[in-house]
Amino acid sequence: MLLAALAAVAVAGCDRSKDRGGVTVTSTSSAAVSPPAASVSALAQAASSPSEAADAAAPAVGGLRADYNVLVLSIDSLRADMPWSGYPRDIAPRLTELEKRAVSYTRAYAISSYTSMSLGGFLGGKLPSGMKRSGFFFGKYAPENVLFPEVLQASGVRTIAAHAHGYFKGAGFEQGFDDYELVPNIIFKNETDPNVTSPQHVDLAMKLLGDPALDSKRFFAWFHFLDPHDMYVSHEKDGIPPYGPTARDKYDAEVTFTDRHLGRLLDFVEEKPWGKRTVIIVTADHGEAFGEHGQHAHGFELWENLVRVPMFFVVPGLAPKRIDVPRSAIDLAPTILELLGVDAKAPASGGATLDLEGKSLVAEMSGKEQPAERDVILDLPMTSDNDKRRALVRGTSKMIAFGKEESLRLFDLAADPEEKTPLPRGEAFDEMARRYREMSKSVKEVPPYACGPTCLNRAYTKSGGGK
Repeated sequence: MLLAALAAVAVAGCDRSKDRGGVTVTSTSSAAVSPPAASVSALAQAASSPSEAADAAAPAVGGLRADYNVLVLSIDSLRADMPWSGYPRDIAPRLTELEKRAVSYTRAYAISSYTSMSLGGFLGGKLPSGMKRSGFFFGKYAPENVLFPEVLQASGVRTIAAHAHGYFKGAGFEQGFDDYELVPNIIFKNETDPNVTSPQHVDLAMKLLGDPALDSKRFFAWFHFLDPHDMYVSHEKDGIPPYGPTARDKYDAEVTFTDRHLGRLLDFVEEKPWGKRTVIIVTADHGEAFGEHGQHAHGFELWENLVRVPMFFVVPGLAPKRIDVPRSAIDLAPTILELLGVDAKAPASGGATLDLEGKSLVAEMSGKEQPAERDVILDLPMTSDNDKRRALVRGTSKMIAFGKEESLRLFDLAADPEEKTPLPRGEAFDEMARRYREMSKSVKEVPPYACGPTCLNRAYTKSGGGK
């Protein structure tokens, strides 16, 4: 299958140099690195106001500026196999062009395999198991959690968000945002998303970003686009064919539709006076299944097609390149904080501080540090509707733990990218099992505050899930 071929290329490509638009990009195994760069936090201390720097380059070292804004465009259900990673169908021309200008992570992982867990972890900068949650599948995060936008807000950064699903109204994600809006007239269904929202969502984003105050004030903005999420609505009336009869064909048309409207937003950003100093981050909350492991849609498991996602950064001043080591969306919070010059240990308005579990990617993106191999943890806590899953990715090895009893299976992603054949027990298995158990002991486990032992996993167990 295509996923197998793409994953094999991603793994095998770790020792290659690539040419991207005239810039030779060296992967992590090469000795060639860019000159060391000062941290953005240090640069920000001496930066002039954004209004003064809007038309002139701010002082910078190693290509980094001291006056960045950050715009995060997360796209629901966007798989890792996109045109810029070898997918043969040109379903996202605007994102593909944007990725050519980016520092792009070819082996990026979401924190989990569905929205509630992945985005809660993104905002908290930690695994969802360690955050106070209701425990229901469409879970609510308690206000006791400290989210990184709260720290940005307390540090004087304007914080903006707008989303396109009813779940975002009561999820607890609004903490720390000066502006937090939803696309109007959304139909909220637990089992699917029948809405078409990209046109209105982009209009709303442009309204919020069009505030003249942003010409003289640094900001963080986050917009989570929903249209690739099932159900896969036809866009033939918009001139986009479904590509074919399969679910993947229809999904691809949804991606094309979303990409078209993201293009409008990208054009808008480029025309603003602050556009040339705005970092654009593109990623997803999870992937999507089209029959792999007998599954469709997403959630419930931690297979590669569900957790591998795009993750790339267009950073003014930094040359495009691809980085081929595993990295996680848990690294986004510390990265965003550093890009905005905010100390990760700075307090939120109530005095509480973040307990970040990821690591900023700024140093390796700028060339100050060479990207090193480090473990990626995937976390799917038990909820009202799913059993527990957790996984450890180290290099090309992946250990998945199934259920509370943590039954372990080891996969070699280089030889078996579709995770069809678990490796037998032996030296490699024992070493990964040891590493997994050490990691698992260190994970903070916060019990749900609403869905208790008699509630957890009921629907999933009754439906025969987890087999």
